Amino acid sequence: MVDRLANSEANTRRISIVENCFGAAGQPLTIPGRVLIGEGVLTKLCRKKPKARQFFLFNDILVYGNIVIQKKKYNKQHIIPLENVTIDSIQDEGDLRNGWLIKTPTKSFAVYAATATEKSEWMNHINKCVSDLLSKSGKTPSNEHAAVWVPDSEATVCMRCQKAKFTPVNRRHHCRKCGFVVCGPCSEKRFLLPSQSSKPVRICDFCYDLLSTGEMTACQSTRSDSYSQSPKSSLNDVSDDDDDEDSSD
Repeated sequence: MVDRLANSEANTRRISIVENCFGAAGQPLTIPGRVLIGEGVLTKLCRKKPKARQFFLFNDILVYGNIVIQKKKYNKQHIIPLENVTIDSIQDEGDLRNGWLIKTPTKSFAVYAATATEKSEWMNHINKCVSDLLSKSGKTPSNEHAAVWVPDSEATVCMRCQKAKFTPVNRRHHCRKCGFVVCGPCSEKRFLLPSQSSKPVRICDFCYDLLSTGEMTACQSTRSDSYSQSPKSSLNDVSDDDDDEDSSD
């Protein structure tokens, strides 16, 4: 079905419309063999609060952006190669329902659909696209993925020292290795994580010690299940992260 659509006029026209919605700031999306599988609005759990984002699923990439005018204009385009994607369902928590994790080596985050049916359709289509890509390329699924950041609202104190309270002066920061919300003194060190950045990035002291001694597996395991287990609390806008690659998220 996808192969038949690849060179169809209807598919080319649909992709062109998406390109036009992102405008000159967006990357070109039309390439031979690319097919637009589906699109829709999902709620992305950003570092300050959940935000609506427009998502487009192609047979080889996942694209999303901020909604400026629904179906007419989007900005801050993000393109994720599906070969590097793995997804995991997450349990419903309060108002956050029908969610799953999108995990890649460079960035991982949670999204939520409006209904359980919509969630199932998104996950099935993503898994099918990833499976087809890996089958054609002969590659194996990626085992490395960036940590899912704990939202600001889930930490009133540093998740490492458990002492420093966050205020407008004592700001929140995120460890790029474990995703925890930490204070400045607990995250003064930098470490090179090539999958995330060409420059050393902020990490907490705990992860730094493990990475420095080569115990990377132990460091990763500290974060693997904490997202779905951590309690949800009221959302706030107390602080931002000074070295966040995307200040809106």
